[in-house]
Amino acid sequence: MLVYLIRRIGQSLLVIAVMACLVFLAVYAVGDPVAILANPEASEEEMAAIASRLGLDRPIWEQFFIFIWNALQGDLGTSFVYSDPALEVILERLPATMELALVALILSILMGVPLGVIAGLKPDSFVGRTIMSTSILGFSLPNFWIGLMLILFFAVELRWLPASGRGDTVEVLGMHLSMFTWDGLRHLLLPAFTLALYKASLVIRIAQAGTREVMLQDYVRFARAKGLSSRRIVMVHVLKNMMIPVVTVLGLELGSMIAFAVVTETVFAYPGMGKLLIDSINRLDRPIIVAYLMMTVFIFVIINLVVDLLYAAIDPRVRLSEAKG
Repeated sequence: MLVYLIRRIGQSLLVIAVMACLVFLAVYAVGDPVAILANPEASEEEMAAIASRLGLDRPIWEQFFIFIWNALQGDLGTSFVYSDPALEVILERLPATMELALVALILSILMGVPLGVIAGLKPDSFVGRTIMSTSILGFSLPNFWIGLMLILFFAVELRWLPASGRGDTVEVLGMHLSMFTWDGLRHLLLPAFTLALYKASLVIRIAQAGTREVMLQDYVRFARAKGLSSRRIVMVHVLKNMMIPVVTVLGLELGSMIAFAVVTETVFAYPGMGKLLIDSINRLDRPIIVAYLMMTVFIFVIINLVVDLLYAAIDPRVRLSEAKG
């Protein structure tokens, strides 16, 4: 297990280093922030002063090495717009996006696993076929369209839920969270459901395939021969083994929900990291964009690492094959 852990950490560090180079060069090669930040009537001297203050008058290779040196010390630059450390600006929005992704993940599990197991246990029944057919909608419908329809129906027509914003927050462990207040939950429900729909469809498909595969295994037949009830077979044998691929996929999808909730946050005017990214792209606030992308890479790498370690802990064959390789 130690060899497997060291190898995975080394691969993770290599991925972060490569992505740091690609992200910096891709973002700093596009546009001119000085033209956006400066007054339209500013003179050339004033624009040169702004470029000098932001460090944009230096060669790109020099800016790159300054970025790498500062990044190694935990400094991902200072926002051109907010004049605060970029990481600090993003971390202020992180709790909002994290709780949105967490609620969406819980909704996708609550919807996806039971429906997938039912469809796997009764694949040829009307219920099983209906579940699998309906899950296609989750893949097919555009995310922004689902959000707009939910706003139109639940916020405009029925007036049950708010259409935008975050709602009241309470301080928990130094973070302002809205998921622990009634008003916050009402604001979270529509964007979280929008974000969860695609993931729930994915979980349904994986759970259905996993259930069908597990039901054909010898230990399930042996459990039936022992006279165990169907409920006990499902709860003890099927769920445990079917959840291995579900845990892997959900771990990866949690990263994508945190990093790419951009469309959902924009549709619902939800003040998370995704909306901050869109605003920063419009203003060419390069440090915020680079810091956001590097943080996204870091989150993906950490989640992948944790999922791989969990997977190795669940299935010993994984760590044995890695150790031999």
